[in-house]
Amino acid sequence: MSVRISPVFALEIPYFCSVDKLQDSDLKFLPGVGPKKAELLKKELKLATFGDLLYYFPFKYIDRSRFLTIAQIEEDMSFVQVKGRITSFSFAGEGNRKRLVAFFSDGVGIAELVWFKGIKWIQQKVAVNTPYIVFGKPTIFNGRVSFVHPDVEVVLKEDGTISGGLQPYYNTSEKMKSAFLNSKAVAKLQENLQKLIGPKIVERMPEDLVGSLKLMPLRDALLNIHFPRSADLLRKAQLRLKFEELFYIQLNLLAQKKYRQKKINGHVFSKVGESFNNFYSSNLPFSLTEAQKRVLREIRKDLGSGRQMNRLLQGDVGSGKTLVGLMAMLLASDNSFQSCLMAPTEILANQHYKTIVDFLDGLGVSVGLLTGSTKKAERRKLFALLESGELQLLIGTHALLEDTVQFKDLGLVIVDEQQRFGVAQRAKLWEKNTNPPHVLVMTATPIPRTLAMTVYGDLEVSVIDELPPGRKPIRTMHYFDSKRLKVFGFMREQIKLGRQIYLVYPLIKESEKMDFKDLQDGYASIVLEFPPPEYTVVVVHGQMKPDEKDFSMGQFAAGKAQIMVATTVIEVGVNVPNASVMIIESAERFGLSQLHQLRGRVGRGADQSFCILMTGNKLSSDSRKRMSTMVSTNDGFEIAEVDLALRGPGDMEGTMQSGMAFDLKIANIAKDGQILSWARNVAEEIVDEDPLLDMDKNRILKAELTRFKGRDSYDFSQIS
Repeated sequence: MSVRISPVFALEIPYFCSVDKLQDSDLKFLPGVGPKKAELLKKELKLATFGDLLYYFPFKYIDRSRFLTIAQIEEDMSFVQVKGRITSFSFAGEGNRKRLVAFFSDGVGIAELVWFKGIKWIQQKVAVNTPYIVFGKPTIFNGRVSFVHPDVEVVLKEDGTISGGLQPYYNTSEKMKSAFLNSKAVAKLQENLQKLIGPKIVERMPEDLVGSLKLMPLRDALLNIHFPRSADLLRKAQLRLKFEELFYIQLNLLAQKKYRQKKINGHVFSKVGESFNNFYSSNLPFSLTEAQKRVLREIRKDLGSGRQMNRLLQGDVGSGKTLVGLMAMLLASDNSFQSCLMAPTEILANQHYKTIVDFLDGLGVSVGLLTGSTKKAERRKLFALLESGELQLLIGTHALLEDTVQFKDLGLVIVDEQQRFGVAQRAKLWEKNTNPPHVLVMTATPIPRTLAMTVYGDLEVSVIDELPPGRKPIRTMHYFDSKRLKVFGFMREQIKLGRQIYLVYPLIKESEKMDFKDLQDGYASIVLEFPPPEYTVVVVHGQMKPDEKDFSMGQFAAGKAQIMVATTVIEVGVNVPNASVMIIESAERFGLSQLHQLRGRVGRGADQSFCILMTGNKLSSDSRKRMSTMVSTNDGFEIAEVDLALRGPGDMEGTMQSGMAFDLKIANIAKDGQILSWARNVAEEIVDEDPLLDMDKNRILKAELTRFKGRDSYDFSQIS
């Protein structure tokens, strides 16, 4: 196939002195666009400049290098192309079913080309006895091959063409298609852009580095990514562009990390005092696991180093992250610094407050709680104690970010379930002291290695990878709805043993759009199966008033209710060791990360715990994979890797809020792990040799990094 680049005439483009400025020029100046299409491209695809379009890559390619004869076409073939001529036209059908039919011959066989729309345009543009290439998806009926709305192109052999067998396909929207901006039209704009800007593209990495890494030059990569001359050149173009994208992300993160280590001093926690030692000797509820001890050593080393700690603590639900965080806060208290712990919900903040107060019973360490529900009088008292330094530990929600919350000397900030907070939100906490406090961010959602390397690449990472002693692995089972009576019988057995049960639904009310189990209907069914007064069933969901929710949770926590019917509001913040059964209705509705979080609500006591996944009989292949993964493993990191592979980084819960302040144009974190590791290793070598990128050979890197950082409106250099 030939892809023809049209000559560019009468360009209304202002003079620019550099190719970078040319790439920044408005798309409306590109031949074939104009103001209306430019507005549409900006609204639908967020493409505003030449550079935006240049880096808008095809999502797939179809091989147009192979031609078949009509006789070779078989049932179930996808897209094929044939060469020949149209011998005649005719009309068939009436009214809405009226269609234009062309009889197309390759010299041996005959095929029908059919159009239901754009008939006048076809009649004006497509002629009899002209050599054409016909491309489309064939169907065979009564032995006759037909193509509905095929691509019909004149066979061209003109100079100035970009030839190649792989045709690019671009994502477009329905609004764009209505305005004649389909994939083929976008490809045409890319042709115009290549003609205009292609020869002027300059390297964005040092040429010596490109050469030593054996990467394709940028100019060639940007041509072959849009109009690949061969499958091999396409692979080389993809590799070059993926590497560059991931390389600059890693270089940015590592340069920030190195800068922070060199320039930002941390509060020195030089001693282990009464608070820490008394807690360790008298109040520690159980022996620390080896993993907890290892992480504490890593944290203590950071806190005494004179550099600001910026550490990510990963650990599965129930692994003891809160205890480690508390012991770090006690080290702060022993060194006359205050600490705060921020949680994403009031439920979780209250849970942390209660847990920490119980842990510190009798030690004389002052702890406060600040949430949206804290009354004004309590707030005034709390703020006074904070500013005087009498309040040592403050637990809270987003309320901690308010300007009225002022510390005397904040030395340590802990953010729990941190992926639920935006970067700018978290930054407000670091600004509550002249010298930035130490930072510990915690997550119970294990982060796949490649995603952690990309989003949290400037943080040190600690992992708690074992559960406290005495905990038994949760047994997970998958049942279809047809086995519901069996599940009811199992629930009765567990209740007889004195256990309690969570029953989680994806919806509160029945939905016309989604065929999933809902809480209201489920509660009615459960009460019929488990009637009072023999059984007590409570309900918890997000639309309940706080006092009603607290009452239901209190009943369940006190053991006065055997079954809690709930939505995912219980995903975090509910800790009932006697609850040993988690039943998740319409489990196919949930992602792996959420299923794993919900499962973590049980298994907190010494008894054997169970998680039962209930689904409909018809499951997609992805849903089956999620169910089988949950049944086969309790390893949160293994689950996170599968989740990333199934859903991709953009869909993983919290990813976009957690610091992914860039859009990946071509790299895929789930699939390009090897390229990412390679890019990080190269970036590490460069930053280790030249932390500030001041060497002559790194000038391009420094300029590009400045441009890279310029995309963000906030300075991320001091925050997680």
